[in-house]
Formats: sequence, structure tokens, C-alpha cells
Amino acid sequence: MFFTNYNSPLGKIIINGDDKNICGVYFENQKYFPHSIISDFIENKDLEIFKTTINWLERYFAKEKPKISELSLTPQGSDFRKLIWEILCKISYGETMTYGEIAKIAAKKLNKLKISAQAVGGAVGHNPISIIIPCHRVIGANGDLTGYAGGIDKKIKLLELEGIKINSLKNNKKYNIF
Repeated sequence: MFFTNYNSPLGKIIINGDDKNICGVYFENQKYFPHSIISDFIENKDLEIFKTTINWLERYFAKEKPKISELSLTPQGSDFRKLIWEILCKISYGETMTYGEIAKIAAKKLNKLKISAQAVGGAVGHNPISIIIPCHRVIGANGDLTGYAGGIDKKIKLLELEGIKINSLKNNKKYNIF
């Protein structure tokens, strides 16, 4: 396994994977950051998959709306978490979805009557491929900007970058940190 660093407009990002797939995209020191990446993996900025991912991120930050399908992603997690991350990938650029909406979609796919929004929240929070698998687009049922492993300040910046009017989200005043 390998890793490289990318200096994004929102701070340092660590990208990890093998020579063909991306397994992780993390803001430095974000919640749930697997510190073993730095100690156990080999740094290699020359892998084509890393160059492609950095290009994708640069285009994203330039508001070019790159497609997730351009990258080979292999996030590691339980089947439930992978299902939630798959649903996250369907949230369009500039759109948001609530934890409850995701729970309803997941319940239907799993042939269950109900899945809790809290269970969805746990899976969303442990998304190992930040930005690309767009967990920042998930909000609370009442419009609250709930937690983000990279930090609520980064979530706000990502949503604003995508043209989402933070002021239009209910109860957002407590997040007005700029």
C-alpha cells in the first residue's frame, strides 16, 4: 500500500491506495484518520492512480464537476457501510440529502422496513474517501449541518464551493464561522 500528499485549498489531504485503486482520501488529522497510513505505507507520489486522483481533486476545487466514475475506488468497510457510500455517490454535485432519506433508500435496497438515521450517520462518518464519496452533502433532517470528520468548517467550504447556499439551510446560523 502507498500514500501521497495533496495540498488542497482546504489543507493537506493524504491519499492512499494500491497501484490501481484509491482506498482513502483524508484531511490531515481528521476524525477516524488511520495513522498507520503514514507509518506502514510507502510514500509514492508517482503512481498514476495518485496523479489521476490529484487531477480529479484539482478539477473539483476548480468547480469543474468531475465524475466519481473517473476513479477506481475501493473503500474498505462492512457491507452496510459500502451500501451507504454507494448511495452517497448518487448525490449530485450541488445537492444535499438527509440521513433519513439515505436510511429509506438503504432500507429499500436491503428489504427492511426501517434503518435508523443514526446507523446511516455512523457509516457516513466513517467514509474513508472524503470529497470524492461526497459525505459532505449529507445534512440533518431539519437542515442542520451535522458533523463532518474533516471538520464542520471544511464541510461548509465544500458545500459553498458547490453553490449550496448555506444561509438557506435551516438552523445554520450556529455554523456561520466566516
